[in-house]
Amino acid sequence: MTDDSNSPRIPFLSVEEAARIGKEYGVPSSMAHLNVFRVMSHHPDLAAAVSNLLATLLYKGNKLDERLRELIIMRIAWRTGSVYEWTQHWRVAKRLEIDAASVIAVRDWQKATCLRAADKAVLAATDETIDDGRISDPTWIACCEHLASEAERIELVLAISNWRLFSEMFQSLRIPLEEDVDHWPPDGLSSPAA
Repeated sequence: MTDDSNSPRIPFLSVEEAARIGKEYGVPSSMAHLNVFRVMSHHPDLAAAVSNLLATLLYKGNKLDERLRELIIMRIAWRTGSVYEWTQHWRVAKRLEIDAASVIAVRDWQKATCLRAADKAVLAATDETIDDGRISDPTWIACCEHLASEAERIELVLAISNWRLFSEMFQSLRIPLEEDVDHWPPDGLSSPAA
């Protein structure tokens, strides 16, 4: 164990070893090479379970609008200072063609004019969950105005909880970004919580 506050707390498996474990345990190759799974693959069953949850929330049966999900993730990353989460999901948001102004607006969403009512409702739910561990009744009602199905509402809570867990994991295990990735896109402005 090291006392260097910047060093990862768990050593990375090689990309090849993580890919081998991923193939054996069902972690998609699109995830297995990422630093987070190169660490998590020390516990293959857990890596497989987490990758399955991520696959469900991201693209395999997800019910929550992708824009709302990514704004939630970006808000969690900003509030908690998770450079890994912010940077990886900046790229996801860009791939989904979510406008950069909306993503940047999560930094101070209450004052943002480019965000929709649905965006602000789920961002309020995100902040309340971070601050209080739950969504208040007024905010829940506001979210329900924009999330028509029970499945979307459940996924809202699970998405907030999941990416909050990931933020804490990235930071507690000190998982750094992959080497070829710029920090805190698009402007390099890091979260005050970082």
